[in-house]
Amino acid sequence: MASLSFAGLTSTAMADGNGVKVGMITTLSGGGAGLGIDVRDGFMLAINQSDNKDVEVVIEDDARKPELAVQIADKMIQSEKVDILTGIIWSNLAMAVVPSVVAQGKFYLSPNAGPSQLAGKGCNPNYFNVAWQNDNLHEAMGAYANAVGYKNSYILAPNYPAGKDALTGYKRFYEGDLAGEVYTKLGATDYAAEIAQIRASGADSVFFFLPGGMGIAFMKQYAASGVDIPVLGPAFSFDQGILGAVGDAALGVKNSSQWSNDLDNDANKAFVASFQEAYGRLPSLYASQGYDTANLILSALDGADVKDADAFRAALKVAEFDSVRGDFRFGNNNHPIQNIYVREVVKDGDVLTNKIVGLALEQHTDAYAQECGM
Repeated sequence: MASLSFAGLTSTAMADGNGVKVGMITTLSGGGAGLGIDVRDGFMLAINQSDNKDVEVVIEDDARKPELAVQIADKMIQSEKVDILTGIIWSNLAMAVVPSVVAQGKFYLSPNAGPSQLAGKGCNPNYFNVAWQNDNLHEAMGAYANAVGYKNSYILAPNYPAGKDALTGYKRFYEGDLAGEVYTKLGATDYAAEIAQIRASGADSVFFFLPGGMGIAFMKQYAASGVDIPVLGPAFSFDQGILGAVGDAALGVKNSSQWSNDLDNDANKAFVASFQEAYGRLPSLYASQGYDTANLILSALDGADVKDADAFRAALKVAEFDSVRGDFRFGNNNHPIQNIYVREVVKDGDVLTNKIVGLALEQHTDAYAQECGM
């Protein structure tokens, strides 16, 4: 279990009790490691740019294992004495870790996973989601499917909390029929059976949520199968880290996101340029979320002491930072109210990327906010 401590914190600050310690638990090995690496790199880019010497970030790899994530969180709280936790990619890991973290009075800021359970009745004043609630990008594609006239969608996702939220979200806005609804094994890499079902289903469209390596495997096999039914998905299946592996099979695919590297605002232009300079690649959705999460923390620290929980919580809530998304604010359940766009996979020179082609949902609030008692 590797542990990385990023210097940037002076020993004097820690000795005087003025330092702020952030514990990042994320996926850096095995399936889905690219997502965690991007969150980490975006987060650390913002920390390094701030030159804030009072912030230390301790990073550990959860290897996408819930039991390991729980052990790391306990160690970070009890031994490392962290003030804030962040980093988890997968919703099943978030559900294993977050309730215990906030129950111990620590702050958790999610740069990715947004399970419905933590947006509704399970909301907590110390839990902030800086990305989205899981359903949101899928709701946007349901709205898009209606707009372009699809009437019979085949939908599939992995059998875990985010997968269930995904198909729930799509169905919440999609008004047509379903040619099929399938939950696949989390981490699956062989989709021959599902593609055969799609071919025979009579569907006029395919909506899928298969993040990381699952989406790469599905799209490659789908393209090779010769099935020509249009595919739709959230950004997770067509984001920057995925496209290089999928290749030209992704060209023209429409997907939904609250962020894109071509969003026209100063904060985003600076982020994209500095990320490319620092890491030699275009940023992904996950990198943008890590970057925003770090900048939210830094903005709150400018206005409040993390040891004063009420003041720090209030400073987080006002979200006084320049988000790469542009307009950003929290709803009553500490989840974003934000625009969600439709993007199209295009080629920029030799590089596959996305460009915004429309607005799917404007200043969208998640469906579970009304269940939150805050």
